[in-house]
Amino acid sequence: MAVWLVRAGAQGEYEQKFIQENRIYLTWDELNAELTQIEDRAQLISVLAELDSDAKPKKLMNHASQIWPFARTMQIGDRVILPSKTQPVIYIGRITSEYQHDASAENPFYHWRSIQWLPDAVPRSHFSQDLLYSFGAFLTICRIQRNNAEARLDQMEANGWKAESNQQIIAPSSGSVESDATDEQVESDLESYAHDQIIKLIKARFKGHNLTRLVTAILEAKGYTCWQSPEGADGGVDILAGDGPMGFGAQNICVEVKSGDGLVDRPTVDKLIGAMTKFNAPQGLFVSWGGFRSNVQKELASSFFRVRLWTQHDLLEQLFVHYDKLDESIKAELPLKRVWTVASIES
Repeated sequence: MAVWLVRAGAQGEYEQKFIQENRIYLTWDELNAELTQIEDRAQLISVLAELDSDAKPKKLMNHASQIWPFARTMQIGDRVILPSKTQPVIYIGRITSEYQHDASAENPFYHWRSIQWLPDAVPRSHFSQDLLYSFGAFLTICRIQRNNAEARLDQMEANGWKAESNQQIIAPSSGSVESDATDEQVESDLESYAHDQIIKLIKARFKGHNLTRLVTAILEAKGYTCWQSPEGADGGVDILAGDGPMGFGAQNICVEVKSGDGLVDRPTVDKLIGAMTKFNAPQGLFVSWGGFRSNVQKELASSFFRVRLWTQHDLLEQLFVHYDKLDESIKAELPLKRVWTVASIES
């Protein structure tokens, strides 16, 4: 069966809709035509041209190469890969329905297919870099074929989605190439690739309790005075942080840091809330390198003014913003430089 990369919005804004509704949507604004009534790609390009009269031919062909397989090429049983934009995980599922069109739906959710997602997302760290590179393709929809991806994912599934072995990575490739957009034909997201390299370096240099040291350095760069617990039993908190002179300001924060790849559940976050009471801190910060289960952020809406959750993505954002202010010893362990490059431009 084929493997398809599908994105849930440029910034992952539709991720929860895709996961909670067990569907993938074709999120092209104002495209409300019944796609199975369109005879060929040339007619589809004409429809797209009517929606975007300023679009150049290359852009129209690019979009058609993604839209057409959603309605005509994808099959029941094909595998879907949805890389999360907000957590260090990959959502994986199987297509369970034919293409569906609902003209009365809210824009841009006119076109969809049902999906059976795995109960738990798979950590990005379980995939080798060559697969992650393919998962970073700029296109919203494309077929993943390079580097024997289909067979390797089948083997990972048979192995309970554990991290790939070297034997799986170097196995001979097979399969045919189709004319729809594939990962071999598209530019990959260099930002995602760079982030993956930084993540690998952080995992190597800041394992276990050392990740707490990195979080402490970031909070200090933000202006907080911090106490960090020694390695071992921490009494329910890894860091205490306070603003103002000597940390005696109005904002006092209890911080818990989890460095593992697993998704943190609600009871684990509740332990931080209990520690906040113990330390008389009105605010808490939970940093989870592996991310949080899908229900955690939704259920914690009532604690919005008390608790913040940082995923790996949030931690990287804070690292980049405050990198120049970090202690020199931290920067020596995590040497980074800013690089400017041309963003993807559609012709």
